[in-house]
Amino acid sequence: MGKALALLFAEHGHSLLLSARNALTLEKTAGEIQSLYPSVAIRYRSADLSTKDGAEEFGQWVLDQGTSIDILINNAGNFVPGSVYNEPEGALDQMLSLNLYAAYHLTRKLLPKMMQQSDAGGSRGHIFNICSIAALKAYANGGAYSISKYALNGFSKNLREELKPYLIKVTTVFPGAVLTDSWGDFDNSTGRIMLPEDIAKMIFAASSLSPQACVEEILIRPLLGDL
Repeated sequence: MGKALALLFAEHGHSLLLSARNALTLEKTAGEIQSLYPSVAIRYRSADLSTKDGAEEFGQWVLDQGTSIDILINNAGNFVPGSVYNEPEGALDQMLSLNLYAAYHLTRKLLPKMMQQSDAGGSRGHIFNICSIAALKAYANGGAYSISKYALNGFSKNLREELKPYLIKVTTVFPGAVLTDSWGDFDNSTGRIMLPEDIAKMIFAASSLSPQACVEEILIRPLLGDL
């Protein structure tokens, strides 16, 4: 989803500050996007956002670029299947560190800048937190993943209320099954699950509304329902 988002925003002329854990994949992706949209400013830095230090160091790098922070998309995440009673030891810690704390620490690092922009009459800012339908309804084999996404949803709800006085929008995105790396070699030849581009288009549309309109939640599922 991250690549699909970067491509769509670049297509519309947005400068990009990108991050991923895998440095080689990040460099290749940034290069591909830059070749398609040579006039767009694209900068990138590999980071492990699952640690507080990693999230804050990346946040500081963003601040050091000296650009306004118009849109923040918290998309870092991971899925480990299992139930509470049989999932691997440490699964909850692992899921919380990437699915919740990454967004929490990075957002906290960047918010003062975003709030300052708004106070000065500049960009009011928009934060998107990529959650999951697992944050709305528990399901078998969801375990720690579902718990972490419920927590991310709670974080988003609090953030939405707290940032209203600063005119900063917060949108929580609840995708159903999307053809990402977590699905491995899933055969989607019948179009059973959604494409990353579907989610990117919804997020871009929400980011394009007038300043007084805020899409609080985006819930999108495969046409035939959840798997």
